[in-house]
Amino acid sequence: MRIVLYSHDSVGLGHVRRNLALAHALTNQLPGLIGRPVTGILITGTALAPAFLLPEGWDWVLLPGVAKGSSGYLPRNLALPMQELVPLRARLLQATLAGFSPHLVVVDRHATGVHGELETALRRARTAGQVRVVLGLREVLDAPAAALAEWARVGGPRVVKDLFDAIWVYGDPAVHDPVAAGEIPFTLRKLIRYTGYLAEGRPAASGTSCMPGKYCMTTVGGGSDGYALASVAVAAPVPDGLGHLVVAGPQMPAEQLNDLRKQARPGVKVVAAVDDLVFHIRHASAVVAMGGYNTVCEIMSTAVPALIVPRTQSRAEQRIRAASLAAAGYLEQHEIGTLTPEILAGWLAARIGTTVDRRRAVLDGLIRVPQLAAELLRPLADSDQFGTEVATSDQFGADEFQQDESIATRRAKGGASRVAV
Repeated sequence: MRIVLYSHDSVGLGHVRRNLALAHALTNQLPGLIGRPVTGILITGTALAPAFLLPEGWDWVLLPGVAKGSSGYLPRNLALPMQELVPLRARLLQATLAGFSPHLVVVDRHATGVHGELETALRRARTAGQVRVVLGLREVLDAPAAALAEWARVGGPRVVKDLFDAIWVYGDPAVHDPVAAGEIPFTLRKLIRYTGYLAEGRPAASGTSCMPGKYCMTTVGGGSDGYALASVAVAAPVPDGLGHLVVAGPQMPAEQLNDLRKQARPGVKVVAAVDDLVFHIRHASAVVAMGGYNTVCEIMSTAVPALIVPRTQSRAEQRIRAASLAAAGYLEQHEIGTLTPEILAGWLAARIGTTVDRRRAVLDGLIRVPQLAAELLRPLADSDQFGTEVATSDQFGADEFQQDESIATRRAKGGASRVAV
């Protein structure tokens, strides 16, 4: 079973990290659901992607990078105008899908890619063979007006319905419902499946810590826009008996990283990256982070108290996410404009020795996604294209609104509050 996962990757590492988690989940679980091994390609626009561990049977296709400037997308490295770079990326996308002939394509966040670069490749793939195409969306897109403007730029709901068989929203509508919030057009609601957060079951890496003893932790995602929070963190007094690990991110400029190391108080260790972020979060006494989707999911898979300091520039996504999860009782939030080293130190001191009960949160999206993929792919696996019948309808649930284990049922398994230990 051939799978392609596409992410455009202009800012940060969130898109490719989300697709990488899906690749591991699909490889581990889909063969048992449809009786076919999985092989796949991750299409990405960041040259940092190959540093991540791939599941067996997968490989990378790296597109020439794009970045985001004040006036929109621009080439990250190549000395080309965008009107030449976009067709170049589009031809690479068309060649990849035509040559690989995937049975499933999952597009992360941007339905037709940068400036529509993916649309022709998707249309040709649908014409050439049996393929299912899914749009994968984080649970928060942006402020409604900005999100709806983006839908309009890709051609609106009509184009989305032409290109996609389903929309997977990687979240819990009880925490944040992007349709009710006005971020997804109401006319697309029948395509939507809510998976829950892609939190539990993320692949482990080294399982070792780079920080001896007890510690608190600050992480700023990819780091390209994390200097403001990291600079507050390195200046915050560290509670007695505790170290402070500050993960600046592999995309933080070298001069900013060096500056953080010079500013760091005693007991503070500044690193560009760690081998296993989930392991470090799980063993921290408290975590401070920006509000990116993957970081929040990794925090939510633990009981560690967390303070989210969302990005204030570009999109409203992180602010909306932090507010919704704080309202649900799963974490706390603070604006970067009023955060001082003293305020941060006080928060850390107050949270040491406490945990957060997140058992009511729906965190099993990495189990639900392979089930949804199996439902889409079963007709292909049963067809003459693959030979013998390998599955029965009883295995895969039925109606789109009567899923085998609803989010409401899964949420009812726990509670949400901070408790002292």
